[in-house]
Amino acid sequence: MSLVLRHKPEEASLTLTSDGWCTVSNLLTGLASKGYKINREELDEVVEDNDKKRFQFSDDGKSIRAVQGHSIEVDLKYEVVIPPGILYHGTATRFLDSIKKQGLLKGKRQHVHLSALCDTARTVGSRHGNPIVVPVDAAAMHEEGLSFYLAPNGVWLTDTVPAKYLNLHNLIW
Repeated sequence: MSLVLRHKPEEASLTLTSDGWCTVSNLLTGLASKGYKINREELDEVVEDNDKKRFQFSDDGKSIRAVQGHSIEVDLKYEVVIPPGILYHGTATRFLDSIKKQGLLKGKRQHVHLSALCDTARTVGSRHGNPIVVPVDAAAMHEEGLSFYLAPNGVWLTDTVPAKYLNLHNLIW
């Protein structure tokens, strides 16, 4: 589901709306066409039990979308919110030299992903190798006009984190 709702909807013959939604019936049909037969009850379980809470249903339950992590252009229509003073970015140590020079870049994704909790960031970083957590001065970024959004699953999103906002003297190994 992550592949088709965040990156390649065409893989399941889906067309997403400009804000990332597709109908549940189209998703189920598209997944089945690729050999992934799942019924609505199973889909409900996947959405409810997903440890990262990556998906959400529309209020009427007829549509579904990913809540963050898109590499395709969608406007999730999240409101700009004031972040906590410090946020954290988990990554692998092998990326640290590049991060020190360039800051945090969104790469192929629409946003840089940050966490309010250090432990969550460490878990994210461990998926990519030997983890390191980089504290981000989100308060200073906000004061200087950079925008933050909060996805329903608690992931903080921003367009970029320039290196000057990274607390490189307090890296968490």
